[in-house]
Amino acid sequence: MAETEQASQPGQDAPQPGLRDRIAAWRAGLGRPAVGFVAQPEPRTIGMVARGRQLLAGNFLLAGVLVEAPGLSLWDVPAPEPGFTAAAQGFGWLDDLAAVADPQARTRAQDWLFDWIDRYGTGQGPGWVPDLTGRRLVRWINHTALLLQGRDRAEADRYYTALTRQARYLARRWSAAAPGLPRFEALAGLTRAALSLDGLSPLVDPAVAALARECGQEIDAQGGIPTRNPEELLEVLTLLTGAAQALAEAGQSAPTALHDAIARIAPTLRALRHADGGLARFHGGGRGMEGRLDHALAESGVRALAASGPAMGYLRLSGGRTSIIIDAADPPGGGAAGGAHASTLAFELTSGRRPVVVSCGSGLPFGVDWALAGRATASHSTLAIDGFSSSRMGPGRGRARLALEDRAHVIHLRQTAGNGGHAVVLGHDGWSQTHGLTHVRALELSNDGRRLAGEDTLGAATTTERKRFDTVMEQMRLAGVPFAVRFHLHPDVDAALDMGGTAVSLALKSGEIWVFRHDGAGRLSLEPSVYLEKGRLAPRATKQIILSGRVLDYAAQVGWTLAKAQDTPLAIRDLDRDDPVI
Repeated sequence: MAETEQASQPGQDAPQPGLRDRIAAWRAGLGRPAVGFVAQPEPRTIGMVARGRQLLAGNFLLAGVLVEAPGLSLWDVPAPEPGFTAAAQGFGWLDDLAAVADPQARTRAQDWLFDWIDRYGTGQGPGWVPDLTGRRLVRWINHTALLLQGRDRAEADRYYTALTRQARYLARRWSAAAPGLPRFEALAGLTRAALSLDGLSPLVDPAVAALARECGQEIDAQGGIPTRNPEELLEVLTLLTGAAQALAEAGQSAPTALHDAIARIAPTLRALRHADGGLARFHGGGRGMEGRLDHALAESGVRALAASGPAMGYLRLSGGRTSIIIDAADPPGGGAAGGAHASTLAFELTSGRRPVVVSCGSGLPFGVDWALAGRATASHSTLAIDGFSSSRMGPGRGRARLALEDRAHVIHLRQTAGNGGHAVVLGHDGWSQTHGLTHVRALELSNDGRRLAGEDTLGAATTTERKRFDTVMEQMRLAGVPFAVRFHLHPDVDAALDMGGTAVSLALKSGEIWVFRHDGAGRLSLEPSVYLEKGRLAPRATKQIILSGRVLDYAAQVGWTLAKAQDTPLAIRDLDRDDPVI
């Protein structure tokens, strides 16, 4: 059985090396080290120039935490939290320095690399866990030309010795990584190193066979992964295509299971891509670095689209310039529940290159409180009963308390398509046990993408639910069950109450105008919200549209529309680009 004593789940602290890791690292240094590469490796990871320049200025932004420490080596910077340490040890920042590609960036990258070798290269420090080691190996190999330029033979030998030790460590310890992305990182790093380094070819076949097994076990028939995190799925695709390319360059055939996994994942990612090219932000995932999704899909060589129906539990509606992605499945359970969000039936809407309705996103980069808040139903664009998320965390102790155990289940899903547009009706039972109420949401997008009509219903459908609802009403002294339907807006949307407070006008930077209206069954308000964006130093202020009401009988229903203003043209030249902000 694979060892999992260090397994970490999304939303938890990074794992720490244990005694077995220390022993494996020591043993990995006993063999003869490699002295070079079979062939000169090419970079396959992309960084950001803006982040690289911040590093050169002594501004260390890792895992969403900024530490200003000009003049210090990265390894002398005090780490405010475990995520900062893990990001440093994984060497993802090396991509950013490589993107700057000037002499100062090269010198800084080399200094920090050899400082790491001096301090940690023989198995010390917090970075000797399988997933971080795999991540680190890939970056070192990718940027070998940058790291060794101008260095003498003795320093090159130190570099190859450190690479060899890490590869042999992974050959012993990859199975201790948590299933899913961490294990894929460990095996992808091992595969790349074994193929690249002279003398490590005996490690190739076992690593590739293990990678193939993980593809069959962790990637389902529809190309999804248990966490249902779209950005994490992109990371997995990037690792698998990199491994397949490395095998091809070495003159070896990738196993069928690896090719099949890539062929399943790529169409699913296309279904999870908004009209602007960004990923849907659900279950801890972000939009992804600009251009990375397109690059990964191109590298996969897969042109197929996803079959009709849910893709990794998400439904996609599109018309004209508009895309809508809906969370249409139960939240992740089991080992994947630690990073799950209570977002069932929530949706996001993008018009052209402009996100309009969004989820607040993952609060992990901003601390524990934001991480928990971002997972709540109220942080997503859907209906929520006041004070109760549709899925709730369990009563367990320690890390188990962070997992969604009382999960909503999707009990109804129907898609239709007609001359007028595409429609979907969904329902979940997240409040059946607590309030005797089921949420049903109907959405219809016109074929031209200019109008979205929605209807949200909270109802007690069965005799059991009605008895439970009656009990709740008695406890609340017949005041009714308060609820709110939320529509979180992207920070770039300029929103204002209109028509005497009966509508909300939404102005996009593209020049489009959208108008939100409702049927009068709820109370309309425009209130503050936040947009939790990876790479930012703090949450961004934004707004949310709220339709609030109370369930006083066995059913309450609110209807609404979000439509482009009549004078908005069919086609808009939206050429402005927003520079990345750090």
